[in-house]
Amino acid sequence: MRLGARILKTGLAVVLALYLANWLEIQPPTFAAIAAAFAIQPSLFRTLRTFSHQVQANLIGATIGVLFVMTFGHEPFVVGVVVMLSIAIFIKLKLEAAIIPTAIVTIIIIMESPADNFLQFASERFFLVLIGIVSAFLVNLAFIPPRYEKKVFSQLSSVTDSILEWLNLVAKHDADTIALREDIKNKRDELDKTTNLFALYREERNYFRAKTFSQRRKVVVFRQMLLTSETAYRALEALEKRSEDYSHLPINVQQRIEEQLLSLTDYHHRIILRYNGKVNTHAPDEYVDEIEKGQSSMTNLFVTLYEEEQFDLSQWHAFLPAISAIIEYQQELEHLDTLVENHQTHAPDDETS
Repeated sequence: MRLGARILKTGLAVVLALYLANWLEIQPPTFAAIAAAFAIQPSLFRTLRTFSHQVQANLIGATIGVLFVMTFGHEPFVVGVVVMLSIAIFIKLKLEAAIIPTAIVTIIIIMESPADNFLQFASERFFLVLIGIVSAFLVNLAFIPPRYEKKVFSQLSSVTDSILEWLNLVAKHDADTIALREDIKNKRDELDKTTNLFALYREERNYFRAKTFSQRRKVVVFRQMLLTSETAYRALEALEKRSEDYSHLPINVQQRIEEQLLSLTDYHHRIILRYNGKVNTHAPDEYVDEIEKGQSSMTNLFVTLYEEEQFDLSQWHAFLPAISAIIEYQQELEHLDTLVENHQTHAPDDETS
């Protein structure tokens, strides 16, 4: 079993919160531990961004909770009303959604304080929650942040390779329909996870000025890599949905589509290898020209089918979105190629600037 960075950070934050609460002799320390577990964040940037929101939300929740208890008592329905009112206020103030669970915990543990010396108990428990939040904040600051760049590239490369394999098989009519339909759902989930990872990577802040431009350039490249893989997925999905229409196209049109898809997937592989340093040179102009000519040939062949009386126009219209998806995929590939080449050209300058 592998322990991720967030699991380790959560454990460390809970330990630190318990030690601090015991050292300050505030009981029960478990409240601080619970708050620490809720307050942990996956990245340093989100830690800095949410810390002030966490303090605000917990202060608002605690204040409303104290006022309602002193006015209406400790009844369960009062707690529910305070929770709903507090969430509405958080949304109105546009506070981070991630801080809401911690604030709700604060409200509950404060409002369940005994009636005698209520203000003293409430303030102590609010302070316990702050100990938990601060503990999570300190752990996030001190803990080595996960290297999202490597995670994004690794996961994106993996899901892209799988999509390109399926595209090749579909183009050749060799794909198992049941396996493909099942795996398409998995690829959608993997792309969504990669998008979430990319969001965390984009949020990272490099505080060393010399590497700032390099990081920004990589963010742009990764964004386009993800977008290109998304268009490859859409092309695969379009072909899978219209596999029967594809098989009824004239043989010469099918062959042209197959050749174009094989060229595009090869082009995609080459760009990724170029970024990864496994290919030293940019794709030759002749190579790119052949792909562009292939697109023109494929499009022209498909368009001419519209004028053939013996061809079913309903099938033509049904397969048109697949042709559009292939063309869009090629356009995104060309843009990605330009960005990667630009990145590789300027990378040495970024590292020595």
